[in-house]
Amino acid sequence: MPTLVAPSSSPLLPPGLPGRPSWRVLIGLTLLVGLVHVLLLGLAPMAIGPEPSPLANKFSTRTIVIAPPAAEAPAPAAAPAEAKPAPPPKPKRPREASVPKPKPAPKPAAAEPSPEPEAAATPTPQTPDLTAQAATDSGATPPEAAASAPAGATSPSGGSGTGTQAAAGGEASGTIAGTQAMKIPGSVTLDFEATGQSGSSPQRGVFGELVWLQDGTRYDGRLTLKAVFFTLLNWHSTGRIGPSGLEPEKYSESRKSEVASHFVRDQNQIVFSNNAPPVPLLPGAQDRMSVMMQLGGLLAASPQRYPAGTRISVQTVGPRDADVWVFVVGEEEKLSLPAGEFTARKLTRDPRKAFDRKLELWLAPEYGYLPVRIKQTETNGDFADAQLRKPLPSGPPN
Repeated sequence: MPTLVAPSSSPLLPPGLPGRPSWRVLIGLTLLVGLVHVLLLGLAPMAIGPEPSPLANKFSTRTIVIAPPAAEAPAPAAAPAEAKPAPPPKPKRPREASVPKPKPAPKPAAAEPSPEPEAAATPTPQTPDLTAQAATDSGATPPEAAASAPAGATSPSGGSGTGTQAAAGGEASGTIAGTQAMKIPGSVTLDFEATGQSGSSPQRGVFGELVWLQDGTRYDGRLTLKAVFFTLLNWHSTGRIGPSGLEPEKYSESRKSEVASHFVRDQNQIVFSNNAPPVPLLPGAQDRMSVMMQLGGLLAASPQRYPAGTRISVQTVGPRDADVWVFVVGEEEKLSLPAGEFTARKLTRDPRKAFDRKLELWLAPEYGYLPVRIKQTETNGDFADAQLRKPLPSGPPN
């Protein structure tokens, strides 16, 4: 007798299809989807990048040469008016001679003592005007000589003494950037490789670029340093190109959020987005990004004017404050960088007060004094050292 088999309670799966996935497979798929989302969120900002500059489509690679302001010629002195001859004096009518009348004989009187003659009035000696004199042994210049000296007279260090002291708050010597000849570089992109130290952790695998755009009247400059998933530094400066070189209008720094400073030139003020009190805007003021290009423009125009030891004072604006930075020009140095061997002039800004950072720039003459190495050191010893990674295809843009 045949044996009957009861059908299974679970439906049979079609042949070739796998069974229900295990819980381990589900957890693995969930982790894989989460990792893909993290990678997309982390790499999307780097792929998208900052908002393109309006100058990206009309930039110029030609170098702009700005001549120093010509000294105004003094106006010629007006010719003295011809003196008219004085009219001849009118002849006086002669008076008639009067006949003296005889006086009666005086009566005799007691002799009176003759009065003593009055003492002659002695003229009061004039007090010399000490304000119009200068002490001979003090080296001071008399006011007449100071007035006749040319307005553009410079100190022995090569800078304008009065202008520097006004800007640097009593610096002994220096030159205010923006009062000399300039040579603004053409549009260019510099690729950097950076190393650094943050606390006890060394920083590796950091890359950056300096994108410089200008169209002859305006400029846009940005310096960025990025790790794999993080932006370590993002300096952005925009403004115009004027008679004094670069004239910034806005400077910003951004990592998670943006903080900015605005150059309000019609009010001679610098206004900050974090509601910090505004500060006066000094002549030749720059920001942390534009100051590197302004210094390079000064040296490119007349390198012989800035020998080793020259001090250049520039009001430098950050996102929250503004201070006068004093750069000391050093000797030429030989550099071995990832992009190759270079000879560069070193400029150093040393800290002047607490929490000041040290900034070192190496500007290469063969690249029109563009920066090929930038090193920034904090007071706690943390530093970032960006060195040129790729050589430019052909010398500085002209």
